[in-house]
Amino acid sequence: MSNPDRRDSPLARFAAEANGQTRLEGPRVRLSERPFRGHFNLRGDPDDAAFLKAVESVLGFGLPLTPNTVSEGAGLVALWLGPDEWLVVTQPDGESTIAVALEDALGDTLNSVTDLTGGQTVIGISGPRARDVLAKGCTLDLHPRAFGPGQCAQTLLAKAAVTIRQVDESPSFDLIVRRSFADYLGVWLQDAALEYGLAVVPETVNSPIQQ
Repeated sequence: MSNPDRRDSPLARFAAEANGQTRLEGPRVRLSERPFRGHFNLRGDPDDAAFLKAVESVLGFGLPLTPNTVSEGAGLVALWLGPDEWLVVTQPDGESTIAVALEDALGDTLNSVTDLTGGQTVIGISGPRARDVLAKGCTLDLHPRAFGPGQCAQTLLAKAAVTIRQVDESPSFDLIVRRSFADYLGVWLQDAALEYGLAVVPETVNSPIQQ
């Protein structure tokens, strides 16, 4: 009999098969899922000072207004998706609190807050050959001269729509992907990384999104 209180991440099978495994000596690519993060889409007028101030009062930092950039703090991350659109990623199970607080703070401003939590997950990839793995399935220029920490972009990776965010210079990347493509992308990443040496490392539910 199934347990109604049990939650499985989109990559539950991937994790069960590969948790803690290291393939080839000296792994130069590390994969992990960041399960159960909160995701919601935020829309509003970036020229409306009241809108920006209300969002900042809830998140604790201002929204990124430069295309393809990221703002973050206190376990929250906001990614620029368009001139009037952002993706906010929270700590596990934090989306409801943030969404309610935003709706209250935004009041009568022109805005939209949409919960996407059930439809997305985050895969982390890091290590000195992480860029080489991503280059196998992505045409985006991820060279340090073109893409670095604090930047994000929407693109295709192995034909799956993803939002890529570079976390740090190690380099580490977060891949935000739809739930329905997560297992496929996880398997593709394992195969693409195998030649470089691969470690698949489980993360706890309460791990922060920052590395």
